[in-house]
Formats: sequence, C-alpha cells, structure tokens
Amino acid sequence: MSECTHDCSSCGEECGERSRESFLEPANSMSKIGKVIGIVSGKGGVGKSLVTAMTASALAAQGSRTAVLDADITGPSIPKIFGIEDKAKGSEYGILPSVSRGGVKLMSVNLLLENTTDPVVWRGPVIAGTVKQFWTDVVWDDVDYMLVDMPPGTGDVPLTVFQSLPVDGIIVVTSPQELVSMIVGKAVKMAEMMDIPILGLVENMSYLECPDCGRRIEVFGKSRIDETAAEYGLKVLGRIPINPEIAEKCDEGCVEQLDTSCLKAAVDAVKALG
Repeated sequence: MSECTHDCSSCGEECGERSRESFLEPANSMSKIGKVIGIVSGKGGVGKSLVTAMTASALAAQGSRTAVLDADITGPSIPKIFGIEDKAKGSEYGILPSVSRGGVKLMSVNLLLENTTDPVVWRGPVIAGTVKQFWTDVVWDDVDYMLVDMPPGTGDVPLTVFQSLPVDGIIVVTSPQELVSMIVGKAVKMAEMMDIPILGLVENMSYLECPDCGRRIEVFGKSRIDETAAEYGLKVLGRIPINPEIAEKCDEGCVEQLDTSCLKAAVDAVKALG
C-alpha cells in the first residue's frame, strides 16, 4: 500500500478514513434521477457505447424517461450515434442536455466542443471533474434511468463515477475472445471493491448470421461468455451479432432505429431495479 495522501477521490484502497466519508455528489437541484446504471468494460473497443445507446433507446421506446451521461471524455461517441449535432445550451439553472429523436436526454463533452474532432487533451483530474459536472451542473429534470457510458479500464473516471454518483448497478460488456475472462475479472473485481451490484454481461460481436442459411458463425472463435458468467456467478444479458446494419445506423446517427430485442434481458434487468 502506498503512503496515504488523504485524497480518497483518486485512491482505490479501503481504509478506516474512507469508511467515515461519503464522496457522493448531489445532482443538479432541478434534477430528479431514479436509477443509475454504469456500462463498463475492462478494455476498449468492445462496444460499450453501442450497448449504452441500444439499451437507452429500448427503455425510452417502452415509455421510460431515459438519459445517457457520456463519461468517456476522451473518446465520446454518444452524440454521433444518436445523430445529435447541435451544441448543448445553458440556462440560469445549469447546462441543458440535448434530446434525441426518441426522447433520450444526452450529455457529452462533444456537445460542448467547438468542433467534434477537437481532441480532449486533459489530465485525469480535469477529466474526472468534467464527469462530476455532468452530474451536478446538468439540468436532467425527471429521469427514470440514467445510463453512464464509461471509458474502458479501471482508472480515474470509473473510480470517480463509482464514488461520486449513486450507481445502482453495472453491465459489463465483453467480446468473444480468449482473454475475455481476465478482462471481465478486472471490471468485476473493481465493482466488488466499490460495492456496486453487477447486473450481468453483454457480449458484442457475438456471431455472424449467414444471410443464406441463417447459420450462426462464430467469427472470433467459440464464445466463452457462458463459462465466464458461471465463473463469476453472473447472468448473460444479451448477445449482439455482427451485422453491417448496426454499423450503418450508428454512422448515420440512427441507433434508435435498430432492433434491440437481443438486449431484452439487459433492459429487463435495468427495469427490475425499480
């Protein structure tokens, strides 16, 4: 254990000092937020933003007031896949989130940058502070479910989200590769350290369906999600296929037009939180 600096916001250790202090930040005074669900993974490129967007779209389509907080500050993709181009606006009460065609409220750093291609070259504390501001300074109004699209790994931002926001559960996104068990293990163990319930696993790029015969082809080899779920005592909440339409709709900003039936169990798990 390294020497204690008494700055628990950047520390993952459990100690007596941490147990006496809560780091939960209050939401904006004009916001009433129900359940908060983190979408996480142990590595990048597995489809967290896709799972976040499809799950949020499905919840909104079922009548739930839904929001997405894009905590992937250096790699924001949520506005693009929802087709949001207008910049966020402000009021005397705080920052106003953008709203998708399907009614999903969104906040992302790309809604604040002058150009969407401008890089975010910020150090960790500034990035973590921005995520907190998306919670404290955005006028979310009434929201039943807020999904937080987290950056990959177990660094500053996931730690900030787990400590600063009242996260009710997380969904871990995986891909069907041999190292998936190790990667999932890292995310699962961090959630356990922070005492955050894990709703289950979603596997992206799970299979390719032959357009001629309908046979499922496991492009990346045999899926190990069932074994991984059993290893950690988790549920499998969905398998998203490799489908050119998914990429096309995301590129067109029309993610809300996708069939979300493959994530029914994930949507049900979120709604079961209340």
